[in-house]
Amino acid sequence: MTCPGPDASATERTRAVVREFLIRMAAGDPDDIALLFAEKIDWHIAPNPAAPWTRPRTTRADAADHFRELAAGMVPDPDRVRTDTVIADGVHGVITGHLAGRVRASGKPYSSPFAVHFVVEDGLITGFHVYEDSLAIAAACTP
Repeated sequence: MTCPGPDASATERTRAVVREFLIRMAAGDPDDIALLFAEKIDWHIAPNPAAPWTRPRTTRADAADHFRELAAGMVPDPDRVRTDTVIADGVHGVITGHLAGRVRASGKPYSSPFAVHFVVEDGLITGFHVYEDSLAIAAACTP
């Protein structure tokens, strides 16, 4: 007996949305990035009092606010930020890579491997879970 695999068309739609997310992140327009998100989102980034952009979010408008606050709080180092892997399987997508840059308020550098798990339904991101070295980010945010 074989188990049915994921829907190939769902996999391709998920891959396309995740790749578009990366393109929009590179362009840096928070409102344009947020258009990829559904009106309601299952969002998780470990809350960190030193990094106010990490608070809970539940809506597309919240997503736009997150990316706006993230851009206001951090300056990425384009020579050290990278995406290593993009994986899609049905409605699930995962990217892995490395974050690096400087926190604006403290002037301190940060560096962290990361993974993001996406759930994509009807062409929109309904799940967004970020995994990063939150201790390294907190240390960089602390004056």
